[in-house]
Amino acid sequence: MIPMVDLKTQYHQLKNEIDQAVLAALESTQFILGPNVTGLEKEAAAYLGAPHAVGCASGTDALHLAVLAAGIKPGDEVITTPFTFIATAEAVCYAGATPVFVDVDPRTFNIVPELIEQAITPRTRAVIPVHLFGQPADMAAISDISSRHKLMLIEDCAQSFGATAGGRMTGSIGAFGCFSFFPSKNLGGYGDGGLVTCASDEGAEALRMLRNHGSRVRYHHDVIGFNSRLDDLQAAILRVKLRHIDRFNQERRRVAHRYSDGLKDLVQVPLEDGTGLHVYHQYTLLTDQRDRIMAKLAEQQIASAIYYPIPLHRQNVFAAQCRGLALPVAESIADRCISLPIYPEMTDQQVDQVVAAVREAFK
Repeated sequence: MIPMVDLKTQYHQLKNEIDQAVLAALESTQFILGPNVTGLEKEAAAYLGAPHAVGCASGTDALHLAVLAAGIKPGDEVITTPFTFIATAEAVCYAGATPVFVDVDPRTFNIVPELIEQAITPRTRAVIPVHLFGQPADMAAISDISSRHKLMLIEDCAQSFGATAGGRMTGSIGAFGCFSFFPSKNLGGYGDGGLVTCASDEGAEALRMLRNHGSRVRYHHDVIGFNSRLDDLQAAILRVKLRHIDRFNQERRRVAHRYSDGLKDLVQVPLEDGTGLHVYHQYTLLTDQRDRIMAKLAEQQIASAIYYPIPLHRQNVFAAQCRGLALPVAESIADRCISLPIYPEMTDQQVDQVVAAVREAFK
């Protein structure tokens, strides 16, 4: 059997490091905003090239807190992509604002900068590009649009830890960068966790207050905040894994390139256009033979998945808002996309087995 991700193998490779870090954290008994959280924030900020990094309880919370710290309020509009996990849009809605969906590029699956500019209205306050599947969005163009129109730029980096755009790490380009440490992510914990990078001192201070019940000083509350603190135990594990993130991403790229070499004559494989470093959180291809491929993979006990089967503008929760909205590229991708297993520990033999199964589906 070949799973979508193999967390057990990775744990056993890092077992001594992780076990020691967890035991030390247990011995310290500093579980809430303890030294590992502070350490991870400093180390992640240094790695990502960001002035600040603030840990929080999940990737969804990272987006939510960033939207609030950016000053987004009820009645505002935030432009984003329909081809992403719903958390991107949920964070906008939590603030009482409206997500405005525009279509995506048929090759990168990321938001199209020109369509962002066309969608700007007097109510637009921010843009949230998603670096989908580890593929960096066109940040040069998006940054230019955001700057010219005085919009807050919030990067959704949930799937792109370690990816670069124009020589800069994703998460270090906008006003805020939002990361998820969900276990299957490139840098994943053993439970939920998140992090927000921030370009300004004021933004970082707002994030730290918001994650901790609106408090700077214990029992003194300046704003209505949340209980969204990254566990020290998770931070201890993530500090270990952060030391290996470049190797993890390099191995993901090895797997992806082997897939592409074996499948590029049959399907649309992921694009690498040279403008950024793709870190392949998912390896997602496009094909008109999706059902046949998934059936053949299942027959050989090989996992596969569809990320994402329904674009956000077609979800029931946005039905009233998006009635009549056609975003044909996102809709076409959703109908044709399939993701294959990918993880750093995957062997060349396993990759070749998946490739052979996919090719069999075309016979």
